[in-house]
Amino acid sequence: MNAGLNSMHMETISRYLMLGGIILFLVGGGLYLSAKLGLPLGRLPGDIRIEGENGSFYFPITSSILVSVVLTIVVNLVLRLMKK
Repeated sequence: MNAGLNSMHMETISRYLMLGGIILFLVGGGLYLSAKLGLPLGRLPGDIRIEGENGSFYFPITSSILVSVVLTIVVNLVLRLMKK
């Protein structure tokens, strides 16, 4: 009985790993397409860039918000389609 329980956990872990891989693949593909289409992610108005003599600081706040909104919409659509 213990072996069956262990294999069930391994199936669950493997499913999560495959789902994570698919998500990483889709995010990478989206970033690749945005670069090919010339979308200025990381260079939008509102992204903070400070350059000094000894170093630089960069915080893409506008790009982060845009990606967050798009991913929220996509995840909500996927979850609604899975419930039906």
